[in-house]
Amino acid sequence: MRPFLTLLVCALAVASTGCGYALAGRGNSLPTGIVTIGIPPFVNQSSTPDVDRVFTTAVTQEWQSKGKYRVQPAATGVDATLKGVVMSVGLVPVTFNQSGQVTKYSIIATASIEFRELATDKVIWANPSFQVRDDYDVGGSGAAATDVNALFTQNQGALDRLAKAFARSVVTSIFEAF
Repeated sequence: MRPFLTLLVCALAVASTGCGYALAGRGNSLPTGIVTIGIPPFVNQSSTPDVDRVFTTAVTQEWQSKGKYRVQPAATGVDATLKGVVMSVGLVPVTFNQSGQVTKYSIIATASIEFRELATDKVIWANPSFQVRDDYDVGGSGAAATDVNALFTQNQGALDRLAKAFARSVVTSIFEAF
């Protein structure tokens, strides 16, 4: 019985030390001095109207969901700024029905993102061609929009879902400094 207890204690000790890995989205490599983040309105260089406003709102809400950060819409009087330029939003057909009609699109948003600590004027994270994609099922009818603006007009939920995926991916990337 005693060897069993010794083995059990050793196994628990090894298990409690962990392996050093963390789940994706749980890391935080930000400097501790960053408490207030300025997120000015994103710039829209795409042909998709209002995508800048929707993305800015989604990114702001994602930061606020982290709890320990204050978010402001200005780039002054803050510890760090997150600036974004939406360069393009497009559709790529993914699947087709037997008649050759598109049944699923992949919506791809490309943006230039920069997160900068103002005290040191140091870029903490940047990606000049950050991409996020989300699949959109057209439905059984096969009646599909031929461009992203028509798709978003037909289904505002598609833009909202893309914006949430974009925001989650941006904030996670910044936290994990990929």
